[in-house]
Amino acid sequence: MTPSISDTAVKAAIAAINSESASTKDKIEMLIEMAHGFVKKPKTTQDLWNAIALYQEAENLCNDDDFLLKARAKIAKAGALRSIPNDTEEFLLQAQVLYTEALPVLQEFASPEELAEAQMNYGLVLQSLVPFNLVRIGDSIQVYQDALRVFTWEKYPQEYAILHNNIAIAYLSMSGGSQQQYLFEGLAVQTFEAALKHIHLIDHPREYAMLQNNLGNALQYLPSSHPLDNLMRAIAAYDEALKVRNSKDTPIEYANTIANKANALLNLPDDLNQPEIGNHQNLIQARNYYQQAWEIFTQHGYREQAEVVAQVLEEL
Repeated sequence: MTPSISDTAVKAAIAAINSESASTKDKIEMLIEMAHGFVKKPKTTQDLWNAIALYQEAENLCNDDDFLLKARAKIAKAGALRSIPNDTEEFLLQAQVLYTEALPVLQEFASPEELAEAQMNYGLVLQSLVPFNLVRIGDSIQVYQDALRVFTWEKYPQEYAILHNNIAIAYLSMSGGSQQQYLFEGLAVQTFEAALKHIHLIDHPREYAMLQNNLGNALQYLPSSHPLDNLMRAIAAYDEALKVRNSKDTPIEYANTIANKANALLNLPDDLNQPEIGNHQNLIQARNYYQQAWEIFTQHGYREQAEVVAQVLEEL
């Protein structure tokens, strides 16, 4: 599917902009800004296609000396393409081409922050292409590392946290022999922990909870000669995340974390000093967490997650 201007509102907006006496540069910037409005909180896929049509119109208006504006339109269009739900690599490949065309221009003429933001989003495109065997996961990690040269924890803690989270998840997705797998998972844990040295509960609660939740996931499945120690560390990480996440303000994030904690409790003895006694109490707590997570997922329409939790509850 190619972008087309099909929405009446978009056609009217373009017509209105073209009828104004503004300069071509101003018109391009208005089109890009209008498209951003569709992308910011898209209600339907059509909103994303409308944005793509506006970005394309902005790109079409660019003259040869509007190279930076043209690059910005391409970067924005790539972001919209990445957001379109699709089971194939089609839109991701289109986004990849746009990034490779625009990034050299940003590198030469844009601010370091604008370039780093584009690199951050380009890394997501590359990471999404890995399952299709079209790029290497190391390519996305390298792009994230490039963005970290600008997005330091001192100046840009939110971006710093997200980049470390993405890098760690990239490590977790890498496959190899048992020794390599152990190395990759260990690197993921180290990456989460490195970020948490600078991302604290009071100053950046949302990012702190995200990192702690995902650290818990990494620890839970990390191969180790001391698996119970890792499970205890994972539960401690989930408890840190739950200092921020709650059923009222962040219900889906909360449901994910308590479901993750329940997974860990399933394999944890009630008494570490007497593992032979079993884990009856932890099973009860896990069941309660699963039940609560299922209710939240169901209430908010997250059917796939609800089905997964329901299956575990049935097995219990």
